[in-house]
Amino acid sequence: MKVLVDTSVWSLALRRKSEALSAAEKWIAAELSELIGEGRAAIIGVVRQELLSGVRTAEQYEKLRAHLHAFDDEPIDRADYEHAAKFGNQCRAKGIAVFLVDILICAVAIKRGCAIFTTDPDFAAYAKVLPIKLHQPRKSL
Repeated sequence: MKVLVDTSVWSLALRRKSEALSAAEKWIAAELSELIGEGRAAIIGVVRQELLSGVRTAEQYEKLRAHLHAFDDEPIDRADYEHAAKFGNQCRAKGIAVFLVDILICAVAIKRGCAIFTTDPDFAAYAKVLPIKLHQPRKSL
């Protein structure tokens, strides 16, 4: 099964220095590395944009952009945006605030049968309303 990786995980693994990571964060980065090695890590374009935004130097930008070139964006069509809007409305009706990128990730993951790998606690709230699967790092790598 493919795993749609959220900005929070990519950022942790690709934008932060490994010596600055906690043990739990290193575990998450190692899991992403495993998913990449297995050919199961997936990305959508807006996540790519979030990752490349706010990079401080042109050199860092180009290095990150080159790393991400190894991954094709999952295609997103009109139905994905419509489902995202519907899912956002469902969450809001249950009192859950939504963020547009997050809910688009949910819609794409549901449609393609992917799990979502994230460190963002908002996705646990979405999972109470939406049929999303959250990927957990494996016990042993």
